[in-house]
Amino acid sequence: MKTPTTLRSIIRNLTALAFAFALGLGFAGGASAQSKTLVNVDKSGLAVQGYDVAYFTDSKPAKGSPQFASTHGGGTYQFASAGHKAAFDKEPAKYAPQFGGYCPWGVAKDSLFKIEPDAFQIVGGRLLLQYDKSIRAT
Repeated sequence: MKTPTTLRSIIRNLTALAFAFALGLGFAGGASAQSKTLVNVDKSGLAVQGYDVAYFTDSKPAKGSPQFASTHGGGTYQFASAGHKAAFDKEPAKYAPQFGGYCPWGVAKDSLFKIEPDAFQIVGGRLLLQYDKSIRAT
């Protein structure tokens, strides 16, 4: 029997959430032992490859500056302006990417993929960063 598309989508989403939950509890590498939060960071601890909350304010990625930086959930976030930093500091959960900044499609496939900063979507007020723009079609 063929599984309906909607049911497959629900199963895939539940799998992604379960996997993200397990990773958030520290069952896989990349989770901070103190905060138990999964964050996609580079070797220096920089999150979102140094991109700023402009995904929400300008509907496009913008490179942040070390001059305007905040830490949250085990990563250092950089911003293009003091105003963007202040907005993030006030509501970091609103602006921080879902799945710790990893590609949701990869998480659903039990893998942690790097992201391309310009491959993003805001869904339900949440930032999703993808491996590349072609992932949106899958």
